Amino acid sequence: MADFTLTAEPRNEFGKGAARKIRRAGRIPAVVYGHGGEPVHISLEGHATMLALKHANALLEIKSTDGSKNVLAIARDVQIEPVRREIEHLDLIVVKRGELIEVDVPIHVVGEPAPGTMISQEESTIVIKADATKLPEVIEASVAGRTVGEHVLAKEIELPSGVELVSDPELLVVNVAEPTREEPEEGAETEGEESESE
Repeated sequence: MADFTLTAEPRNEFGKGAARKIRRAGRIPAVVYGHGGEPVHISLEGHATMLALKHANALLEIKSTDGSKNVLAIARDVQIEPVRREIEHLDLIVVKRGELIEVDVPIHVVGEPAPGTMISQEESTIVIKADATKLPEVIEASVAGRTVGEHVLAKEIELPSGVELVSDPELLVVNVAEPTREEPEEGAETEGEESESE
């Protein structure tokens, strides 16, 4: 079952002017690729699409307005307007149940390291391979009890059943270190020194 269902309207006009017109109407221009077929140009409901894409690797059911054809897809390339943070264009890849695909999945660090430590997340995502219809939205990396000098490598992250690691197993994901201490600026006087000179 898809995570979200979006209704697609066919798109016959192209170019920047046509795209602006679509966005003014509250829709998002998109292209559907996959499985050897010709790319299909569509537009999608703006608000519903934005809500769906807040979830990483969400499985989308793209439904035609007349109900003649529905496909399952995931977003591959999302172009976002940098100021208003609105989706300007979207590439979708058709997937099938049981098909294994590679995707980037966000990493969420969980757990409390040993007291007196500081964690530094070196990688925000890892690449995994999984069933296109069972992609994890996030993968947790535990730092529970980790002490200074310990690391969490990609191979140490517990993956859900049916999910295979594609990233380098030795990839450093989280580093556990001592908290940094701010050094006093060169030439700066301490309070004690100031009081002696007064």
